[in-house]
Amino acid sequence: MVVHSFSSHSYPPSAAVPLEARRRLFADEDLGMGNFLDRVAAVHPAGDRPFLWTVARGGSPEQARPLSVEQLVRTRDTYAGWYHAAGVTKGDPVAVYLDDGVGYFLHFLALSSLGAVPALVNGRMPAPVAADYVARIGAVGVVATTGHLAALRDAGLDAGGLLWCADAAEIPAEPASGTALPGVFPYPHADPDPVMLCHTSGTTGPPKAAMFGHRQFFLGKRERLLTFPQAEEGNRLLTALPQSHSAGISYLMTATLLGLPTMVMTDNDGASVRAAMDRFEPTVVAAFPQTYVELAALDLSGPGSAQVHTWINTGDSAHEAHIRALVRYGRRPDGNGGHRPGSRFIDGLGSSEMGMALFRKVSEPESGDYGRCVGTPIDIVEEVAVLDDAGRPLGPGEPGRLGVRTPTVTPGYWNDSRRTIQSSYSGYWLTGDVVYRTEDGRIYHLDRSPDVIHTADGPVYSLPIEEVVLTDPVVDDCAVIAVPDPVAGDQAPFAVVRLRAGTPAPGSLLDTLNAALAEAGLVPLRGVTVAAGPDEFPTGPTGKVLKRRMREMYVSALAGSGVS
Repeated sequence: MVVHSFSSHSYPPSAAVPLEARRRLFADEDLGMGNFLDRVAAVHPAGDRPFLWTVARGGSPEQARPLSVEQLVRTRDTYAGWYHAAGVTKGDPVAVYLDDGVGYFLHFLALSSLGAVPALVNGRMPAPVAADYVARIGAVGVVATTGHLAALRDAGLDAGGLLWCADAAEIPAEPASGTALPGVFPYPHADPDPVMLCHTSGTTGPPKAAMFGHRQFFLGKRERLLTFPQAEEGNRLLTALPQSHSAGISYLMTATLLGLPTMVMTDNDGASVRAAMDRFEPTVVAAFPQTYVELAALDLSGPGSAQVHTWINTGDSAHEAHIRALVRYGRRPDGNGGHRPGSRFIDGLGSSEMGMALFRKVSEPESGDYGRCVGTPIDIVEEVAVLDDAGRPLGPGEPGRLGVRTPTVTPGYWNDSRRTIQSSYSGYWLTGDVVYRTEDGRIYHLDRSPDVIHTADGPVYSLPIEEVVLTDPVVDDCAVIAVPDPVAGDQAPFAVVRLRAGTPAPGSLLDTLNAALAEAGLVPLRGVTVAAGPDEFPTGPTGKVLKRRMREMYVSALAGSGVS
């Protein structure tokens, strides 16, 4: 592996894609997810200069691997030649199951260049779940790390239904003698052609394979060519997103189109990200909420956060307590050529199916607009509705199901047309979120539909309760779930909390939390337990709390088991 002794000031400024070239790309109506690499390579005057630095699993950011546009093209072509020789052709789904990191991006580029459909499987997905997912999508082949390949076989993956299984480490990095590419290469994508499958989080059931199209997935992102922080302005992006997720691929595409100096993390825990920040000194950090939960609990003072002006969150919206902890750091432009202390946090509510974060809220140290407000829809959204269970529109302040009309929505679920049809209503894609809307159009996120707590007195929403619980100084993270109420015969709210490191569990925690909830006008918790470790606070492959599993774990909580 090529390594590069890296410092935050050693990147070549000429790696940036010049403004005139970006304008040409912006005007290219055929530009999309299936061809962006070749389009930027054609206009980039310094495609040989590195702009990506990738940190391996357990690796040191000081020894990051550099990649340029030209190296991306060479690696893409080498991998594509191997896949072509293995019989992969247009429309074939191929599962990629790695240890996160830039490898997902490289295999995505190679497979999509053949017109095949890369199915990116998060490396943290348990092997039995992954094996079932690979079978359901009808993959023709699997590329995986040595460990993941063995785990898939142990989990009962039917290799007889596949053309091949390959160890990712054995795919050559350099083209072998006689390796050929298809007669038409790269594949010329039409607008509706699928370019990728990414699975949902699996928090509410088996993960689903959301499709992404050449044009559909690029919609709403073209503007980044002219508006995203530019390399020539001294900006540096650190991405700790799961690189198997559509958001991870999207931001690496953006970095490629801009030539934006970017450090790509494989490990996205808080300690690893802080170490990389100290070396890279980013101005922009992109991650999922769980990374921010862990970063918020750390001391980030020092060079790593000094230059940060923007934190970008996508997927689930972040908690106020974690946002407030992070925006204390860094510096922001003051509009007069200088800076003022503190950074901004861009929170984007989205999902795999939405194609991108469709709601945007910006928080700064002075902000007070919280309470699970996820902001307003971005320009690409055509219409937003809050619907009751029968599909009738609801007015301001009335909780209901969130529906969106936008061209960025997934074309559907691979091999599951019935679920695709059931996921929309009268042209609205139903996101699975429960929200309400204010008179001025702001959206407040109350819950995920499966997580609503159905009490004897009516529905109770978990997310506003979690916001209050997290204001307690001893609480690091929490999840409020529904558990059976042995008295009323319905459900009751119950909290599972993680305490800050080194903090003993207070004996009066339930009383303290309920006093805060009463002050906020929310219903009290019936119980609370302190998670002793990760097994008692389970999270999914992308870091989302698995409330479905928690409900199973704490089903007897109010019957006297596990309440503190």
